[in-house]
Amino acid sequence: ARPPFLVPTPPRTKPSPPSPPFSPPPAAMDPMIGVSRSDMLAGLERDGADPETLDVGTNLLLYFVYHYLPDPPVSLTAPLSLAGASWVPDGVDRISRLPDVVLRDIISRLPAKDAARTAALASRWRPLWHSVPLTLADSHLLPDGGARGQLIIGAPSPRAVTAAVSRVLAAHPGPFRCLHLTRTTMEEHRGEMSRWLDTILAKGVQELVFVNRPWPIDLRLPASIFRCASLTRLYLGVWRLPDTAAVPRGARFPNLLELGLCMTVMEDRDLAFMLERSPVLEFLVLMGSQSGLRLRLVSPSLRCLQLGFTYLEDIDVVDAPRLERLFQRDSLPESKLADTASCLSSKIKIGRAPNLRVLGYLQPGEQQLVVGSKENTVPSVQILAMEVQFGVRNAVKKVPGFLRCFPNLETLHVHSTVDEDSTGKVNIKFWQEGGPIKCVVQSMKKVFFYEFCGSRSEVVFLKFIAERGRALEQMVVVVASECFSSGGNVSAKLKPLISAKWLSKACKLQLFKSPCDKVSGPLHCHQLASDFKFADPFDLKYYYEAEEILVS
Repeated sequence: ARPPFLVPTPPRTKPSPPSPPFSPPPAAMDPMIGVSRSDMLAGLERDGADPETLDVGTNLLLYFVYHYLPDPPVSLTAPLSLAGASWVPDGVDRISRLPDVVLRDIISRLPAKDAARTAALASRWRPLWHSVPLTLADSHLLPDGGARGQLIIGAPSPRAVTAAVSRVLAAHPGPFRCLHLTRTTMEEHRGEMSRWLDTILAKGVQELVFVNRPWPIDLRLPASIFRCASLTRLYLGVWRLPDTAAVPRGARFPNLLELGLCMTVMEDRDLAFMLERSPVLEFLVLMGSQSGLRLRLVSPSLRCLQLGFTYLEDIDVVDAPRLERLFQRDSLPESKLADTASCLSSKIKIGRAPNLRVLGYLQPGEQQLVVGSKENTVPSVQILAMEVQFGVRNAVKKVPGFLRCFPNLETLHVHSTVDEDSTGKVNIKFWQEGGPIKCVVQSMKKVFFYEFCGSRSEVVFLKFIAERGRALEQMVVVVASECFSSGGNVSAKLKPLISAKWLSKACKLQLFKSPCDKVSGPLHCHQLASDFKFADPFDLKYYYEAEEILVS
């Protein structure tokens, strides 16, 4: 059998690149929950620690939260031009002659303070701002207009900004199209916060992004949030969810399509309550929970679930008939919070999810995978991503069992993770004696392997797929940059793969050098995860802008 044909990467228009992997806020959040800022500072002083480290930690926490928030629909950086003004020979204001519907559309695209200023242009414009659904981002009211973007997290927001938000909410009759309230220190403005929610409730809001700036990091969110029936999109950050036992039974989110909970404190029943009261919810994002959580998913409408940096003991997909995508990144078992010597692996159980097509990142060796069907398979999954420690023998030995659960798998993404405590490697005999894996033999068309280091375990895994993949059309291998910096012979490491007896003569092999140094985890673009225009949200090889490798 001849080796596969090496092909260059075709040009492709790319969306915005994903952010590189970064570490979330410190894992040991428990000592911070329920503690005031003054008590934390006093404790640091008693321990002889620098009090400034507290601000560093909270800034990182807020940076993490801001990273996952959706952007406001209006921007201060949109290009403006008056170049066309000189083309009007008589100086007549023709813009003001446009129909009201056009002028309202213009105003709706402006930041709130600029939209309100249009009332000063002429009497023609004066009533228009009040008739346009309000879009307000409090970061746009900062002295520098929020020019520093996501990094405005050092000092609390000025009191003037909080007062300005109150004035805008009171002055506009509604409805409110979008409110991004992320820069106010809520502990210092509890009265304003309560009045804001009352105003929002009375005038209606479609999209609300509401972040508590510490301290305290577990400030209780008022239960009145559940009465905002007009919401279609809701993101909450650094709050303790309301005690759902005290929420009126009739409270619900009848129009909510997207829910994001970032660095929140909640109990299992709180999340279950929110899912139960959101009958049309399609997108759920859980990022960086402050407390351990068991997720029991029952939803007739949910299409996409994203989990990341969340302490999950169990993920139980009980009944989700419309679920198409399930993403998890660096989900840790709750027992790791206690830093115990023996940590139980988190368990992911897939029950009724007949439309689940995209799943990842699974972690053989760290997780247990349980399939609730009689055949112990999930036939709907076509795209799977795994994070494998190829230096840990027990982790690699679980890979075949995971793959057998997905008999119709077409695309496999594997991120190779380096483990400093290697516990042995597997050889080709392990794969040969394990018997055939249906998806490898019959349906797998594409394999993407990231951060290849050239270890024997990695090579025999790829050779196993190459020599048994009857339907294989493409294999992409991104070689870790350390293979080049360490002076290793990259060609020698890749030669066993290229010289393998490839079963599919039409398969194309692409080899790239990774531009990333010391990658701690898979690259991830959470915006793509919920964007159904992208059929394979794990396909990030083009983001790498990697250098193609030509092997002699």
